[in-house]
Amino acid sequence: MAKRLPLAKGSECRWEHVCSSVLAVAGLLMLWRPVSGDEKPTAPLKLLMVTGGSSHDYDSQKLILSEGIAARANVTWTIAHQGGKDRNQKIPVFKKANWAAGYDAIVHNQCFGGVVDVPFIEGIARAHAAGTPAVIIHCSTHSYRNAKTDAWRKVVGVSSFSHEKHRPLTVRNLASGHPVMKGFPKAWKTPDGELYKIEKLWPNCQPLATAFGVDTQKDHVCVWTNRHGKGRVFGTTIGHHNTTMREEIYLDLVTRGLLWACGKLRDDGKPQAGYGVQATNGRRGEN
Repeated sequence: MAKRLPLAKGSECRWEHVCSSVLAVAGLLMLWRPVSGDEKPTAPLKLLMVTGGSSHDYDSQKLILSEGIAARANVTWTIAHQGGKDRNQKIPVFKKANWAAGYDAIVHNQCFGGVVDVPFIEGIARAHAAGTPAVIIHCSTHSYRNAKTDAWRKVVGVSSFSHEKHRPLTVRNLASGHPVMKGFPKAWKTPDGELYKIEKLWPNCQPLATAFGVDTQKDHVCVWTNRHGKGRVFGTTIGHHNTTMREEIYLDLVTRGLLWACGKLRDDGKPQAGYGVQATNGRRGEN
């Protein structure tokens, strides 16, 4: 299990880092190819996951995502988890100047829809506009939705303010030739689902998949890529339920999206050399 750092008195913010025991377990899952001669091993992508907020099981999801992606890509994790279910919390990591410095990408899986502090939100968005890649998961799309600024929505690439009733979704692949969608089925029915109503696509958003909304009687984009400023963004509104997030198809998709955002995904949907792992005799080895 990830090591939990001591909390300051009165603080609900928990910082979790991948520790040696987690790396040891990951080592059992990964069979790395030997390095010969003067060849140096590829340094892992340094990822920050920011998670927490209302309405979701973030205690479980931070592990599903971090462990699932680590089984598929050469990464290390730092996890900033804001405890509690208050959607009005301003997670402390975002209050720091240059908060994204030192990370190759940020994975956002959070639900802070009540935060309306414009300078705070614009500070989050500024890091991605400056070039830090982002992965947007589910309720991160709804975070900061009541704020009087479009700064975060421009990063995300879509605007959404509500969702349909819970029911499984049939996700349809719109872009089978896109690297992120290579290997994704023509249609995939999720075990459970919560479809977000997409009100607007921002100019550099490229839809990759849609699902039909029974309540609204129309299709809604649920997987996409976006470019904002110098930043590359992968997003999906799929992921409310742990059952869906644990699916191999889902974890494969999010991993490809992450690698694409970092510029480490080949045109054929495979990781660039040194950045991916593949199944080998029941274990996972580097691509």
